[in-house]
Amino acid sequence: MKKTVLRFGLYGSITICILFLISWFVLNDLPYSTQEVLGYVSMVIALSFVFIGIKQYRDKENDGKVSFKKALLIGVLISLITALAFGILDVFYTEVLNPNFMTEYYNQSVETMKASLPADEFEAKLTEMESQKELFSNPLFSFALMAMTVFVIGFIISLLSALVLQRK
Repeated sequence: MKKTVLRFGLYGSITICILFLISWFVLNDLPYSTQEVLGYVSMVIALSFVFIGIKQYRDKENDGKVSFKKALLIGVLISLITALAFGILDVFYTEVLNPNFMTEYYNQSVETMKASLPADEFEAKLTEMESQKELFSNPLFSFALMAMTVFVIGFIISLLSALVLQRK
């Protein structure tokens, strides 16, 4: 099981990092909302290794059997490795590769809100964003938020994969 988790966790990590870097170099001219959707698609693609890893373990290493509990554990561990890699990459991106990202994203968000919200609602949202700005600029918070996002999606995929792939 350990070998499967490490192998497919590494595959998921490499995939999410490659897709992130491709989107940064090739698709950086797209609006942030489109980039956000593509980011979630990248996470799901990378986390498809959860399903593949559980299936590999069941079919090749465990004589065609895997309990729900064991399948869920394998999926969660693969997701955790992928999530940690993405959290680290995100911090590296925002601190080294593109240190202006948070400012650019904030400014774009303000402009989008200004164009789409009534004045009183805009002021309330702007005040809320201002209070959160420092928190989101903290590398530790950024790491935790990005890793948790990938992990939660990975947990859902792990749960569904365990349900589909369990065999006694």
